[in-house]
Amino acid sequence: MSVNILFSARPALWPIYEPLLTSYLSEAGLDFRLGTEFAPDQVDYIVYAPNGGLLDFTPFTRLKAVLSLWAGVEKIAGNETLTVPLARMVDHGLTQGMTEWVVGHVLRYHLGMDRHITVQDGIWAPDPPPLAADRHVCVLGLGALGEAAARALSALNFDVTGWSRSPKDIPGVTCLHGEDGLRAALSQAEIVVLLLPDTPATTNMLNAETLAMLPQGACILNPGRGPLIDDDALLAALNSGQIGHATLDVFRVEPLPADHPYWAYPNVTVTPHIASETRPVTAAQVVCENIRRGEAGEPYLHLVNRELGY
Repeated sequence: MSVNILFSARPALWPIYEPLLTSYLSEAGLDFRLGTEFAPDQVDYIVYAPNGGLLDFTPFTRLKAVLSLWAGVEKIAGNETLTVPLARMVDHGLTQGMTEWVVGHVLRYHLGMDRHITVQDGIWAPDPPPLAADRHVCVLGLGALGEAAARALSALNFDVTGWSRSPKDIPGVTCLHGEDGLRAALSQAEIVVLLLPDTPATTNMLNAETLAMLPQGACILNPGRGPLIDDDALLAALNSGQIGHATLDVFRVEPLPADHPYWAYPNVTVTPHIASETRPVTAAQVVCENIRRGEAGEPYLHLVNRELGY
């Protein structure tokens, strides 16, 4: 019997993903039907994005798994009608893109590139940065994206501390966890990278209290999730000089409203949610591998812990 696979995402993505999924599923030797419309009780797998419009999974009585095209699953993890395994998107294209964005902006801060580019007053004032080994960088969140970024920074000899809710062990990275670990991680962090998931436990992770734990003048990079930062607390810390600069790629409301204070702050860099994007070629490979695993009775990759929300 054919495996029926429903593609439920923005219609504009269908012409991109359809040939890729067809090719990879065929290579896996699967007998399948792939489409954007099926009777719900005939669907085995759903290739899913939250902006595709599907919210009620109750009619999908034959469903085996939902395979998300997004790395973030906060918009689906709490859906009570979804009772089958949910896999989030972890693919090497997305991971590589995020790593490049993080490393690029950490180096920008480390080397003082903004200052060198903008100062045009003709004053020759050598002020070389320290070597990377003497620059303390903290990565909050050590999932697939955070671990990859931490490893890349460590490979450049930065002094990297990583923090996560549960214990982790990453060669070359000082791994801390728990409340005491967070305080210790932030207390020396000259550059902080936020790569935590968006859950109730991580909302406003950087707030007035935790921002005060950082060394004065610390820099912040947020390519993770908008709600990780208390915006009012960050603006206050920027005004006081407690935070020297923030580069923000994600926001509570996107696009960032034209009247948002961040646009007017010279020590805030806004990037338009470009730190990393799902690449169809590599994402399709991950989806097809999970379908192959499901049909072979093997464990799915990148399953979401519904209680933790990631």
